[in-house]
Amino acid sequence: MAQLERSHLSIIQAVDQHGSLTAAAEQLHLTQSALSHAVRKLEAQLGVAIWVREGRRLRLTQAGAYLLAVANRLLPQLAHAEERLRQFAQGERGTLRIGIECHPCYQWLLKVVSPYLAAWPDVDVDVRQEFQFGGIGALFGHEIDLLVTPDPLYETGLRFEPVLDYEQVLVVGPGHPLRGVPFARPEQLARETLITYPVAIDRLDIYTQFLLPAGIRPKRHKPIETTDIMLQMVASGRGVAALPRWLAEEYIGKLELSVIRLGKQGIAKQIFIGVRERETDTDYLRAFVELARAHRDPGQENDTTPTMDNQRKSRERRDGCG
Repeated sequence: MAQLERSHLSIIQAVDQHGSLTAAAEQLHLTQSALSHAVRKLEAQLGVAIWVREGRRLRLTQAGAYLLAVANRLLPQLAHAEERLRQFAQGERGTLRIGIECHPCYQWLLKVVSPYLAAWPDVDVDVRQEFQFGGIGALFGHEIDLLVTPDPLYETGLRFEPVLDYEQVLVVGPGHPLRGVPFARPEQLARETLITYPVAIDRLDIYTQFLLPAGIRPKRHKPIETTDIMLQMVASGRGVAALPRWLAEEYIGKLELSVIRLGKQGIAKQIFIGVRERETDTDYLRAFVELARAHRDPGQENDTTPTMDNQRKSRERRDGCG
């Protein structure tokens, strides 16, 4: 059985991206005959076909599709490793890659990135939002350097630092019957349209910590991707939403909205930053965590902070930020 080499993965990825051996050969700076020979040799060594020809195009077999997935995962990691080693050799720091597992986390992160870039001019920041509760694997796999999440998973080799406490609240529009009440009860949402981010119900705190324990579901659940549209809908009386208090209060001056505590004790949450344990002393990583921990939105310090018991329970759960 042949041993896979990086060049094999590069060929598979290039052919998939360009659709033909001719175009892939140009990208790889090879002749078409040399590339065709390499493909035939690889298939012979592996004992399995990687492509089948359909007219002028090549279609991946099941084995080829598997190798393409491997190539798409490993080649960027190898390229990043080579770049990091080059940076180490030249005394540079390079790019800080940050993964985000929740929608509101991105808007909070913007408040930290700006002063960080000013303080660390030799470090670029790349923010990746595609991790829908898959950031732990990306952190283990060195696809990212930091993970911003409300859902820490304490695995060997990772460390999570709490950087922001917040309260999850209900947001209602003008004229809503709950406007002005001290707190909302689960049964009061049974006839409501609940607007949330497009996240599974078992990852939404308003369900897991408020509605479902009381055996309540809203009349309708409407997922919306963006905070702006979500709160426009709430302000126009099309439903209610559950958001971090700090985020909802940013919109109160722009839209006619009110925030209401969810239950008498409220729902306490935290944002965490996860790093690989071996890299916690890396200066520019540590600086980002410290800056994030030092950042406090003025709206956080008020007399409606949830109890410490709820904060402890929140840390023990793995529910979504929305």
